[in-house]
Order: sequence, then structure tokens, then C-alpha cells
Amino acid sequence: MDETQIAEIRRFNRAFARWLGLFDEHYSKTERSPAESRLFYELSKAGHSSGADLARAMGVDPAYLSRMLQKLVAEGLVSVSPGVADRRRSQLALTSDGDKAAAKVEAAADRAIADLIAPLSQTERRELVSAMQTIARILDGGDQAASIVLRPHHIGDVAHVVARQSRLYADEFGWDGSYEALAAEIGGKFLEAFDPATDSCWIAERDGRVIGSVFVVDAGQGVAQLRLLYVEPEARGLGVGKLLVDQVVRFAREKRYGKVRLWTQASLVAARKLYAAAGFVLTESKPHRSFGKDLVGEYWELKL
Repeated sequence: MDETQIAEIRRFNRAFARWLGLFDEHYSKTERSPAESRLFYELSKAGHSSGADLARAMGVDPAYLSRMLQKLVAEGLVSVSPGVADRRRSQLALTSDGDKAAAKVEAAADRAIADLIAPLSQTERRELVSAMQTIARILDGGDQAASIVLRPHHIGDVAHVVARQSRLYADEFGWDGSYEALAAEIGGKFLEAFDPATDSCWIAERDGRVIGSVFVVDAGQGVAQLRLLYVEPEARGLGVGKLLVDQVVRFAREKRYGKVRLWTQASLVAARKLYAAAGFVLTESKPHRSFGKDLVGEYWELKL
């Protein structure tokens, strides 16, 4: 082993922990420890999980995790219930108060990172993220899914999404240019009326390349609308679609929407499977002629 390499990696680890405040008892100036904050994140992402699954995801000792869970259960932030498949295996989930605590920690962590990179130029930020993606890919043993990053949209992203999704639908389903017109209209309205309090967009990247996206907008009356979900062919099977749909649902819950709604086509089989797996229910199906094809439009909803 190269002693210089070991020393450099350890130096980076010490600096990284200092940059992120991991030596602080309270993470990102909240009342939560770094470990508790990570536990909130894992429960928010999974919805329901067992203690064993959480311990594996976090890479911590089960006994240590158990002590953390006992504390959060006592505070009314985590609930424990019998498992659906095996009632002997308890399922853990955030309570409504737990959701609020998790959202508070996530917002504080986002602010801390924003403050950290605020002095950097856009070029420096892209270089930083690219370097971190490389580190994650190498240390995760070549796990491609581990190198996927979701980020907010930048200038030019919406146009890129419209172009790529339109091209893919033309190649794979034979849709004509009228879909591009519709996608461009949706993207333009998103940019024109964008309000971060009610709307969002996530761009999925791997090694600096856009591999998918999804939008969510305020449809009024407490309804969030999912729009323009797509995944590049090269990234299918990596869980990108699930990450994007889960992000929309998480955002809608945080913003206190009562429902998420979407419109899709019966021919988009992979997308329909994603929606069903996330808990969406088909509420209406109607034949129509659009994009140069005879299609069956479907409306799906998820009550929150």
C-alpha cells in the first residue's frame, strides 16, 4: 500500500467531515446528530423499513441503531407496526411529526451545503460535483446506481429535456412533432410560472451526463401534477425512474399537497409500472388521437 495515498485519503476525510460539520454534536445547526439526520433521510426515502434494512443502508451497528430508534419512538417521531408479509418483523416509519422533523433537517442540510458552495463559480461547482461522483462510483465498487445524482434544473435543461424526450418518443413509439410542441409548451409554462414553493424539477445525472428528469407543478386545489418524466435508454434498469417519482411524492408531501396527479398513455408500460409501484391508482382511461397515433390516455392519482 502507498503510504502517501493513505495519508491523502485520510486528510481528505478529515477535511470533508469538517466541511459538512460531522464533528458537531448537532447536524447543520439542528437539534439532531448526524446519525439521526441520516436515519430521518433513510426512513423518508423508504417510507417503511425494518431495523435490519436500515442498519444495512446506513452501515451502522444494529445495537446502535436500536438505541437511536428507541429515542425517536419515545419522541413520537417514528412509529413501529407489525410487518405485512411477516408480522414478527416490525416495520418502522416516520409519523407526521417525524415527517416535519425530517423536512426541517433536510432543509437545514441543504442550506449548509448552499452556504458551503456559495463562494464557488458555476464551473467550480460542476467540477466539485463531478469529482464527488467519481469518488462515489469508485468506492461503491462500480455500482452504477450509486453514481446517480438528482439536481435542480439549470439554464438550458428544460430545452434539453423537451428535445431528448421528443426524440426518444419519436424513435420508440413513432410519435410525430406535435408531441414536441406539447412538451415545449409544458416546459415553457413551467419556466414562466416557476415558484420554488410549489413547483420543482429534478435532473438525473451520471458522470455529468443527463440521464432523466421529472417536473412537478401546482395544478390548483391542493393537487400537484407530475410532468415530463423520462429516462435515457442507457440508464434504464438502474432505478432512475423510481428515484424521480419518489422525489416528486416526497416533495408533494413536504409542500402539503393532498394529491399527486398525472396523465400518461397506456402504451408507456414502463412508466405505468413505476406509477403503480409508487401507489398511484388509475382513475380514468380514454381513447384519443394524438401525436400521429391512436392512443389510450390515462389519468393516475396518488392521495397523500
